[in-house]
Amino acid sequence: MIKTGNPIISIYTEMTPNPETMKFVANKLLYPNKSIDFPDAASTGPSPLAAELFTFPFIRGVFIASNFVTLTKTNDTDWADVIPTIRQFLKEYLEDNRAVINEDEIKAAPVMSGDDSDVVTRIKDLLENAVKPAVEMDGGAIQFKNYEDGVVTVILQGSCSGCPSSMITLKSGIEGIMKRMIPEVKEVVAESE
Repeated sequence: MIKTGNPIISIYTEMTPNPETMKFVANKLLYPNKSIDFPDAASTGPSPLAAELFTFPFIRGVFIASNFVTLTKTNDTDWADVIPTIRQFLKEYLEDNRAVINEDEIKAAPVMSGDDSDVVTRIKDLLENAVKPAVEMDGGAIQFKNYEDGVVTVILQGSCSGCPSSMITLKSGIEGIMKRMIPEVKEVVAESE
């Protein structure tokens, strides 16, 4: 007899530009159209999944997005040694239909005022439509923080945080497109969460 119920979950991995991070992609939505970064175990209150992932001694960071989890490992760990364990853990966790994110426990983010300037609106649109999809392909995320005196400040999360090539991407790619499309932008700088 065929057992029905929870769907079978498959998990595959993708390397990211950051050698310390690995993207674990599921055939199930984890956090639809959103992302959240957990830079340490103390920050995992809203995510039972992130809290359990931090029980692995080699996990240093967890980033959860639409259908993937990007994990940051300790320097002395080899991905080849731990990928099978993590894949199996994620598969079983998701097949059991356990909670990924508890929305009620996420601290309310400050609401941006509806009176964003034209420049800020164009910056946010460009980030959302041109930059964010490319960054997510590499297991990371980028968020607008502020714009002041020609300088755009963004927050890098997931595989982008601490990635050796993130500053090159930021300056050569993101800053270049921003300057071309929005002449008011003079520089793009990043903060890691």
